[in-house]
Amino acid sequence: MRFSPRRDLPDVRHDLANATDAELLVAQDADAFAVVYDRHVRQVFGWARVRVGEHAADLTAEVFARAWLARGRFRHESEVSALPWLLGIARNVLRESLRKRRVEDAARRRLGMPRLLARDAALDAIHGRRSLSESERRALASLPERDRELLQLRVIEERPYRDIAVRLRCTPQAARHRVSRLLRQLQCTLGGQQP
Repeated sequence: MRFSPRRDLPDVRHDLANATDAELLVAQDADAFAVVYDRHVRQVFGWARVRVGEHAADLTAEVFARAWLARGRFRHESEVSALPWLLGIARNVLRESLRKRRVEDAARRRLGMPRLLARDAALDAIHGRRSLSESERRALASLPERDRELLQLRVIEERPYRDIAVRLRCTPQAARHRVSRLLRQLQCTLGGQQP
């Protein structure tokens, strides 16, 4: 049987672009999975960047590697978008990483061994953020959303002032001043003083 490949074969790429995430994952196909990856990699990377900073690419890669291996277990009946599923995998990967680090640190302490590697500032920052007191959480929640976003950019994501200034449409010095004012305001709020 002879056929012309261009005329007789369907345009698979076109069909993939129109498929839902659930359909793509059920397909168990590398090209289909690549479409899911392209659709959600930015969101997963952004989620990871907020939590682990410069290690976001590693976390993102691990998330998609696990998603590829677990693609057959995606519950396509309940979710059309794969993003919540991918973020669930990301939370599990991060939780496992933090747990492994705690276990290793405890074993080193019991054995009287020093840490072999320098402390990981990104993971230390995650631990610090996860252990805010109730009053600190309330103080942060009381700030307007724009101020919380500004603190998120500088304190948590550690973005340079020039990047923040672009978003605020101001100079880097003005951005620095706003962050400084917000941090003083929070400090005074938590200390019971007036700013």
